[in-house]
Amino acid sequence: MGTTKASHTHGTVKPPFWLLAELTYRCPLHCVFCSNPVDYAQHDQELDTASWKRVLAEARSLGAVQLGFSGGEPLLRDDLEELVAHARGLGFYTNLITSGVGLTGTRARALKAAGLDHVQLSFQDSTRELNDFLSSSKTFELKSKVAGIIKAEGYPMVLNCVMHRFNLQHVDRIIDMAERMGADFLELANTQYYGWAWLNRVALMPTAAQLRDAEAIVDMHRARLAGRMKILWVSPDYADAKPKPCMAGWGTVFMVVAPDGLAMPCHSARMLPGPALPNLREVSVREAWHESEAFNRYRGQAWMNPTCGGCEERHHDFGGCRCQAFLVTGDAAATDPVCMKSEHRGRIDDMLGAAVRERANGVPTQPLRFVPGARRGEGLVFRSDENSRALGTTPQGPA
Repeated sequence: MGTTKASHTHGTVKPPFWLLAELTYRCPLHCVFCSNPVDYAQHDQELDTASWKRVLAEARSLGAVQLGFSGGEPLLRDDLEELVAHARGLGFYTNLITSGVGLTGTRARALKAAGLDHVQLSFQDSTRELNDFLSSSKTFELKSKVAGIIKAEGYPMVLNCVMHRFNLQHVDRIIDMAERMGADFLELANTQYYGWAWLNRVALMPTAAQLRDAEAIVDMHRARLAGRMKILWVSPDYADAKPKPCMAGWGTVFMVVAPDGLAMPCHSARMLPGPALPNLREVSVREAWHESEAFNRYRGQAWMNPTCGGCEERHHDFGGCRCQAFLVTGDAAATDPVCMKSEHRGRIDDMLGAAVRERANGVPTQPLRFVPGARRGEGLVFRSDENSRALGTTPQGPA
């Protein structure tokens, strides 16, 4: 399925370094910036334990060394400990990327015994009100307890918080929270507009001024905490006008395996037109990586248009993001529209201008759409003025 003669020889394509195992799209949270595909409920046939073990063994044999267990919420899989133990036996360094829901002390110890190396815990904000609102779940207190469990079990801990219009003004409080919790790393990931974040971009997008102010605060705390906690600021490429080196290059170091077995070069590649993505129910990891047309389509530089192919930055940004190009321009091979050299840069500037107008108007004009619950098509939609009342905030957003 979806395979063709490779455009690169095995000698020139290095093996994947990172494998991200998205064990399930199911999640107890309903975050407005979720990267799950908007039609995720249509892809509910998850790989079973034996299939995941085969995939992990094939990926390790090919050369992958870093493994992330993600979702959705991976703790919803009853076989997580079994998969972690299998991965440890294969020689992977294992990471659990979690909302924290389901990580009890007992389960944390079981995962430790199975060989789990590392935990990344997500928060939506430093306040209970906004954390719980943005995820449409009452989880802040639970997450705070889970942070203590992670430290008590001796795991290296990364706290992750997705940044956007509603919580950028809390960045100093978020850093303080991470410091109090003893985080080793804090990842402040500015929203990437795919999946549900793309649907909610008008409401979520901050102004360039908000981003500059927040980054200045981050830089101050980064200097203060040097040697104690590392703070990672994931660049807001819309405002920076600089394409991100997405996955360090398409099909270069990273493979995502979706819950239904689809192998992808990045988290959002499922939505792209073109050759079918390989499914690991039907082909091996090696065949998907080396031989599939999908993985070879944007590998290297031969696919680049003249703007990208003649740019001195192509060795650093690898042409930017194909999913972003498709969402904004309708052409996955177009120059990443965040780039100042893109003929479509004006569309990004229009979005940033809309963010300024939304801020000036007070209440965003777009209703927030929350990720659906268990039933297909079951979604939560709130008008932003209702959001403000629910949070007890001014029309300008959470205080």
